[in-house]
Amino acid sequence: MLPVHVANKIAAGEVVERPSSVAKELIENAIDAGARHIRLSVMQGGRKLISVQDDGCGMNRDDALLCLERQATSKILDVEDIENIDTLGFRGEAIPSIASVSRFSLTTRPHDEDEGTFIQVNAGAIAEIRSAGAPPGTLIEVRDLFCNVPARQKFLRAYATEESHVRQVFTTHALAHPQIGFTLVADGREVCRLPPCDELKDRVLEIFSADFLESLRPLSLEQDGVKINGFIEKPNLNLPTRRDQYIFVNNRPATSPSIAYALREAYPHRQGDAKPAAIIFIDVSPKDVDVNVHPAKREVRFRKSAVVKHALIDAVAGALLPPKAIARPTTETPAAGPSPAPDNAPAPTAPEQDNFEFSAPPPAAPVQIELPLEPDTPNTAPWRRFRFLALTESGFLLIETDSGIVTVNPKAARERIIFERMTDTEQRVSQPLLIPETVRFSPPEFARISASLKELSDMGWSLEEFGRDTFKIEAVPASVGQLPSAAVLATIAQDLGNSSAKRDGEKWRLGLIAKSIARSCAMAPSKLDEKLAVKLVEELAACRMPYVSPAGKPIMVFTSNRELNRKFSLE
Repeated sequence: MLPVHVANKIAAGEVVERPSSVAKELIENAIDAGARHIRLSVMQGGRKLISVQDDGCGMNRDDALLCLERQATSKILDVEDIENIDTLGFRGEAIPSIASVSRFSLTTRPHDEDEGTFIQVNAGAIAEIRSAGAPPGTLIEVRDLFCNVPARQKFLRAYATEESHVRQVFTTHALAHPQIGFTLVADGREVCRLPPCDELKDRVLEIFSADFLESLRPLSLEQDGVKINGFIEKPNLNLPTRRDQYIFVNNRPATSPSIAYALREAYPHRQGDAKPAAIIFIDVSPKDVDVNVHPAKREVRFRKSAVVKHALIDAVAGALLPPKAIARPTTETPAAGPSPAPDNAPAPTAPEQDNFEFSAPPPAAPVQIELPLEPDTPNTAPWRRFRFLALTESGFLLIETDSGIVTVNPKAARERIIFERMTDTEQRVSQPLLIPETVRFSPPEFARISASLKELSDMGWSLEEFGRDTFKIEAVPASVGQLPSAAVLATIAQDLGNSSAKRDGEKWRLGLIAKSIARSCAMAPSKLDEKLAVKLVEELAACRMPYVSPAGKPIMVFTSNRELNRKFSLE
């Protein structure tokens, strides 16, 4: 049998991954305690201090001591309760796990008692228990997280990175419970104060901005025992959407594969990795959802996942599409194109040549381009000369080289070209704005941008803090001059948030920001004619790595003359 202190550290590893994990567990306990106001404070991104103070029901001395024991919870009384969970914290693991890897203090007082209780725990060992004067509610302070597990400390990132994760937790729970007031303090500075409000849209307006709220469509549906409400982003053709999605199941921040699938299916299909902003509440009977499938309660499992999936698809479609577009057909609609022949069907006969009909006019004479090379310069281009042949209806470029035919994806090509411009210090150009813009971000996005100001400046951005969660934009990289700068920055912030758990450092941030800018520019709508297509191919040929996009996807497909001859039996 493992020693108690070893078992505690193992259990803590399941619940406490980083400072934001502590903030999440403590905020959820405060919500379950009936708090009307919650104050979250952090220092050094939570590595030095994480503090949560609430005005909830509080605890007497016996309950305060009991909450430090493993599997001690007041939210489950018998086996049947496991199938009917309607609280956020129910395992009784969070407090003892956190206390086992930190310098932990608890000050609490019930509303009907005149005296409170103070408990100090150092790395799992109770150091002090005494009476204390305190306001009604509970204050928990977690200092020096992982003080006795130095290996875990090494996996924590920079203060700004950890703080951005804490802000994400703060934002998520503030959205889930607009009736509760929330305050966030970082390094002694109050960065966000959200008073209680009656409606979700008021909380969205407080956290984000009027422009963000304007970009959303409300959704509401009650179907087959599933109730859905919230907001979904309007389709945006200007940029690939990469915004945070806030999904709540019975007011619990969580998701499931069926929810992710439904959002992909319901949202209008676009090229790229569209991820619309979403704030969606899904309510089902507690008996129809299993919230106990993930140690950190991030994922849930539905008893009737298909019912939830179809309800969410219908809710999103109803918010984004006109009524006629979402009417379900009574019969199956055949897919476009020929139906596959049955296995025993005879092989089709080749049509007579006279049956071919071409509706498009013959293309103009192809333009032949020879790429200029300096004397004594090695030829690193994928071709020495090429001829532009056509721009297909599906958006690909066809060019002919001495060796064969090349099909080029212009979006991937544009992404590679811009990425190399952004990573080459000599090609970076900053473009001042005639009228500076002020843009407000969500707290997590603001933290991520703040942590990357130096790298953004190196890329050509000129940003200045301008009030709460707001930046003034005075200059942008020339490559993004025609795009909404706020949307590009939001995409960068989202990419930073998605990847910051893996690495950190200036070089890594520069590369990630360059990829994000390149993808934003490549996905913006643009019209190609023959002249622009030829220029694009010339610029691609000059790239250091013209064959794959920054994400590693192919830019071109080459079909050699020999392969063409073989396929047409000309050899």
